[in-house]
Amino acid sequence: MVADDQAVVRAGLRTVLNAAPDIEVVGEAADGVQAAKLAGKLRPDVVLMDVRMPGTDGIEGTRLILALGDPAIRVLVVTTFDLDRHVYDALRAGASGFILKDVEPEDLQTAVRTVHAGHSLFSPSVTRRLVGSFVPTDLGPDSGPAGTLTAREREVLGLVATGMSNAEIANWLFLSETTVKTHVSRLLGKLALRDRVQLVIFAYENGLLSGENGG
Repeated sequence: MVADDQAVVRAGLRTVLNAAPDIEVVGEAADGVQAAKLAGKLRPDVVLMDVRMPGTDGIEGTRLILALGDPAIRVLVVTTFDLDRHVYDALRAGASGFILKDVEPEDLQTAVRTVHAGHSLFSPSVTRRLVGSFVPTDLGPDSGPAGTLTAREREVLGLVATGMSNAEIANWLFLSETTVKTHVSRLLGKLALRDRVQLVIFAYENGLLSGENGG
């Protein structure tokens, strides 16, 4: 499903997505409330959510969709601006990731498939600039839940926050990919977080970004 206040943008997204044999756009909405109502009715696998919309924006729309209580519905934020504070707010509201509107058609299709598969999606460079620009990091790595992490867990978390995949982290730390997956799973369980996007947010909020706190 596509949620954007501009009809031309919705039409463009629909055309790109419907061109893929395994993707079908089942509905369109012009604001967050309409998106939530349609999502409750149509139960789409993925909702492409614009951030800035008049009336009810994409942030509240994301909250409303997540409030439906259907874990199968994933929200992917689509924004024009790669330094938009509202994107961070949407991630905090429960979105599974974000992409820019100037993404290549094939990459947009891949993004939808990735989120539908249960994975998080975000650009490492954009995430660093976006979240790092707005999230306070004065809590320190030993404050609150962060203080329960081992040195290795903090190291893995810091690398996750830079956008590295498990395979990339494994190569960086000279570990097996299975070991990295175990560390990530333990981080999610220990910190009671849902996915990698929430790990990124936690890392920035607690000053655990690799390279910024001795990592």
